[in-house]
Amino acid sequence: MSKMSMFGLRRVVGVGAITAVAALGLASMGAGNAAAGPLADKSKTTVGVDGNVVKITKTGESAYPVPSQANNGAGRAAEVSGLVTVQAGEAAGTITTGYLIGCQINIDGLEGSLGGSVDISGNIGVSGTLTVPLTPGEVAVATIGSKSFDGGFASIQYKRQGIDVQLCGGYAQARAFTVVQTEGNYVIKSTLYGDPFSIN
Repeated sequence: MSKMSMFGLRRVVGVGAITAVAALGLASMGAGNAAAGPLADKSKTTVGVDGNVVKITKTGESAYPVPSQANNGAGRAAEVSGLVTVQAGEAAGTITTGYLIGCQINIDGLEGSLGGSVDISGNIGVSGTLTVPLTPGEVAVATIGSKSFDGGFASIQYKRQGIDVQLCGGYAQARAFTVVQTEGNYVIKSTLYGDPFSIN
């Protein structure tokens, strides 16, 4: 039984404590891995020690360059869309999705404003803009949405979510991630990555 509610979506925007995710997810992000446009669908299935199966699917992902909102000549931006779903038997847990954003740099801070909506299929919808100020150093973990689920199914859909990168003088790249963690005596934690793409 699917239990989906807008109140289950926690709007979280910030540099999260997902350092391991950032390090792992960007390990293969070299220049020019993917150009902006439609990106490949992805899925991952994880089987727990108790036999429970967790499947994460990402479909309809795209990334297109747009003018930076700052309009200062030093920023770059993109609009991203996608749908992530989790099927986890009858388990309860949490699904979190967002982007790893890198520019041969360190992250000074992350700000943003998100708006929520529900589309006609009942999916959670997210739109808005993430503004990422960058200074020389590392990688930003920008969380678009996090939602608790009970009954083994949940989805988060986002349409034309803006990513606005500022103060980046080097090569900029982003990559989607989705983390699912179940609850109970036998916890499964699984991460699905999307294809890297450039932010020009």
